[in-house]
Amino acid sequence: MTKSMVKPKNILLTLKDHNASSCTTIKQIYNARSAYRSSIRGADTEMQHLMKLFERDQYIHWHRLKNEVVVCDLFWCHPDAVKLCNACHLVFFIDSTYKTNRYRLPLLDFVGVTPTMMTFSAGFAYLEGERVNNIVWALERFRGLFLRNDRLPVVIVTDRDLALMNAVKTMFPKCTKLLCRFHIDKNVKVKCKSLINQKNAWDYVMDN
Repeated sequence: MTKSMVKPKNILLTLKDHNASSCTTIKQIYNARSAYRSSIRGADTEMQHLMKLFERDQYIHWHRLKNEVVVCDLFWCHPDAVKLCNACHLVFFIDSTYKTNRYRLPLLDFVGVTPTMMTFSAGFAYLEGERVNNIVWALERFRGLFLRNDRLPVVIVTDRDLALMNAVKTMFPKCTKLLCRFHIDKNVKVKCKSLINQKNAWDYVMDN
């Protein structure tokens, strides 16, 4: 079930359904999953195993080292994402997620938009930090996915992360830079909450 990407809690529920008297706990499930993955990885480190999987599945990937031994930044994308980026190059969203992995690294996510208003994952980058240097490196890799200089992104949407905004300005100086309306609405409501005391007025702000 782990090989089929079944979540631990669902594995436990399935085992309980097949055997009501089972004493298996969720901790045992996690331990068994860890042992299974270690057996697949063999003597390789997690990073070595990841690189082998990239090569096996022909992912586009780059990385750079710190002190010549430690991977500090890593960019990757699916081969089909390159085709989509070059076919649908007009609008891209770039944003970071936090605290979503065991290493607590920021994950920079590149999302493209098709002419039919569908979205696709254009690429991902684990970065050592959110400094301009790290983000510029990731954007350089992202720019490398485009086969023609006259078909670079036309519009890039970000939140108000100054490092990201400055990096986008450096790497894509001719594109239109927009702020994400979701983040604007969220910030406006946070600021308004401290300024509005009347409940009716606050409800109006939240509804609009």
